[in-house]
This record gives sequence, structure tokens and C-alpha cells, in this order.
Amino acid sequence: MKYSRRYWLKSSLVASLAGFLFLKFPLILFGKGTGKSKVILIRDTAALDQNGKPVRKTISDMMDKAITALTGIDNPRDAWKSIIKPDDIVGIKSNEWSHLPTPEALEDILKERVLDAGVREQNISVRDRGIRKDPVFQKSTALINVRPLRTHNWSGAGTLIKNYIMFTRRPWTYHHDTCADLGKLWKLPEVEAKTRLNILVMLTPLFHGTGPHHFNKEYIWNYYGLLVGFDPVAIDSVGVRILENKREEYFGEKRPLNPPAKHILLADTRYNLGNADPEKIDLVKIGWKEEILL
Repeated sequence: MKYSRRYWLKSSLVASLAGFLFLKFPLILFGKGTGKSKVILIRDTAALDQNGKPVRKTISDMMDKAITALTGIDNPRDAWKSIIKPDDIVGIKSNEWSHLPTPEALEDILKERVLDAGVREQNISVRDRGIRKDPVFQKSTALINVRPLRTHNWSGAGTLIKNYIMFTRRPWTYHHDTCADLGKLWKLPEVEAKTRLNILVMLTPLFHGTGPHHFNKEYIWNYYGLLVGFDPVAIDSVGVRILENKREEYFGEKRPLNPPAKHILLADTRYNLGNADPEKIDLVKIGWKEEILL
């Protein structure tokens, strides 16, 4: 399905902004730049076992296919070496939310790929909380950003952009206006220009909930996917479109995220981190195509 600018304006991402910004400043919203961001969506029904647990071998194969498609380099090891150098100090920023954490299998796979690229083990750290005191993250020259997608009470959606909130000493200062300024996190000296790869985990996304700590297994589903790319804004944009379409399918009507995940749009238009506009995203679909919701 092709998503037009009209669709984008009607989506929850810009519902609170479009009436004013688009009518008065259309170039601010969609006139910036002409380059497209490549996003890889890879899906495999073998990524989860019969109990819904991640299958390491399948996810490893998915990552190899995704990284070669993203870089255009046929050999996965060479593809990783084009992103990570042996002298890098690499922080793998994960997410440990108890109900839907980054799968341990994927964390291990990413560490293995970084080791294969020639980085010494003492120069690699995988963690979420406590990164400000972690010696590897303190000296990091490269970051890999990986987390599951879920709805969020404050920001509309827990996204790759939001995953860097642990880099600030005062995360609560980013909660105003439905976390509109999360893009500012990516300008912190601990983060800016360091991210080499972004992975939004779409194995079992959470598409609905109410309240600050919401979680209900009824609102997760087996999507069997990973979204991989260099542009976190573009990846988050695609991920939220999938959430929105799943919500419409489940509820039988359009049910925009509440609050809207407007931090994704503003990461583009206010902070110039990447492309939120679907027309500026080159979405490459690999693997299982059924129930893709796009």
C-alpha cells in the first residue's frame, strides 16, 4: 500500500501539529532534502518458537540478510566491517523493560558481529540502565541502538529515538509535551554522530495500552520482524505505521496513538535527524510478506 502525504497528515504522528504547521509552513514539514533513507524490513515466521521465544539461529540469519541488503555488500562479515572498525569502542544500547526487553539472543548476536569485525571484547558493552557510568559507553566511538517497539504512555510509542534517554542525567526533563523533544538527545556529546546502526525489534510489538506501566499480552502479536537501518527516524516512522495499522485491524476502526508519537516527526523537522515522511523512505521488504500491515 502506498502512503501519501495526505495519509501522513491524518496519522497520529502529526495530528496535533498538522493543522497549524502544514498549512503555514509546508516546506518545513516536507521540503527538507531530497535523499531517501533505506530501511530494511525482514520477517521470518521461524524467528519465534511455538512458545513465542526468539530463535537465535533464525534471528542471526535475519540480521545477516538485513545488513547485506542495507550496505549492498554480499558478505555479512564484510558488511559489518564497513560499519564497525577494529579500533572502535562500541556501546550496544539495549532496552531492559521487563515485559518486552531486547531479546538476549539478539544482544549476543550483535556482540558477536562486533567481535567478528575485529573489536576487542573489553571494548564492547551491552546494556540499558547505567550507561553513564559504564566505562565502555563513557569512551565509546560507536553505538548500536536496539530495542523493541511498543506503545508508551508519555511519548505515544517507545522508539529508537527514545531509547537514548538513558544518556541524560535528567530524563524527566524530556517528558513535557508528550516527549516532543526526544530528538534533542541525539545532540548530546555522548551520542552525536556515533550511531552506526539502528534495529527496531518487531518480533512481538505491543500495539495498545493505557496507563504509565501498561502491559497486556492481548495487545502483543507475532509479527516476526526486524527493522534495520542507519536512519532512526525513518525506522521509527515505519514502525509506528505498522502499529497504527494493527490497531485499526484489531479495533475495527482508526484508533490513533494517544498521545501521538509526534517526537518522530519533530526529530525530522526540528532536529534534522532523518526522514519521517514515507515518501522519503526506501523500504526494502525481505522474507514473509503476509499480514505485513504496510
